[in-house]
Amino acid sequence: MSDIIDIHTHYVPKGWPDVSAAGGPDAPWLRIESEHDAMIMMGSREFRRIQSDCWDAETRLRDMDADGVHTQVVSPTPAFFNYGRTGEQGAQIARIFNDLALDIIAPAPDRLIPFCQVPLQDTDLACQELDRCLANGHRGVEIGNHVGDRDLDSAGVVTFLQHCADRDVPVFVHPWDMASSPRLDRWMGQWLTAMPAETHLSILALILGGVFDRVDERLKIGFAHGGGSFAFWLGRMENAWHRRNDVIGTSEYPPSHYLGRFYVDSVVFDDRALRLLVDTVGPERVMVGSDYPYPLGERPVAAVVGKSDHLDAATKKLITHQNAERFLGL
Repeated sequence: MSDIIDIHTHYVPKGWPDVSAAGGPDAPWLRIESEHDAMIMMGSREFRRIQSDCWDAETRLRDMDADGVHTQVVSPTPAFFNYGRTGEQGAQIARIFNDLALDIIAPAPDRLIPFCQVPLQDTDLACQELDRCLANGHRGVEIGNHVGDRDLDSAGVVTFLQHCADRDVPVFVHPWDMASSPRLDRWMGQWLTAMPAETHLSILALILGGVFDRVDERLKIGFAHGGGSFAFWLGRMENAWHRRNDVIGTSEYPPSHYLGRFYVDSVVFDDRALRLLVDTVGPERVMVGSDYPYPLGERPVAAVVGKSDHLDAATKKLITHQNAERFLGL
């Protein structure tokens, strides 16, 4: 087993109390189909088929050992964020899933690090749930990249991010609730194009919305899926900031100034993309991620990092564990 820290994995409990009172007619529940298989349901609609690696620590640890992973950050599955509910409903669902997450990681607390979810639609309740979870053993928080039409530069989210900075709590941002259309609903278009775009858009919001100018530099925030399409289009952002500063955002400095303010994971699946990512955001800002245990994740974990010819040994150590140690405060 190596020193790899996987910053991006998910869990689903093996069942939970009825949340229909808070979640409405499309409330989530789990249809158990065998000892190892289940279907996530949203009301009467089938959402995603999953296996026991979502809830069973023994299975998870066996896969970690096979891939040389020492530590996983275990985060919620974004489908359960419920930002469209009232704050009270979202808080009720968050409490249930956050407490069940601690049961999942209990067999190996030295190797499985729980991140909680919060009702981000209500700032006060989100801060309260974060504090409750920190007291109970969670080490960080995963949030979605938007709340309805509000992005990460909305006042309530900025207040929550400052709350995290004040408590030295790492924040992991995961895209969710992608737009649906006849064009995006073909060929997994929501996952292949909308998801990277959502992540890119939210990094733009932090930069051009002036969030990094207002929130304490202690904020530790990371983005899933290599930061989406951000690295490829930084030059376009930079050009726009200089040429059309009259219409593009309120940041004090050009976008490249803020490259040291956020992390991204490494799950980009291609060495050419990884090289661009490391060259753009810096080797100190990339951490291993896998999206385990879902089918679009990387297995073996960190395979692209490990096989890369353009990363020297020192840089690989940064990416495989040293950056994550700093992010997580280990």
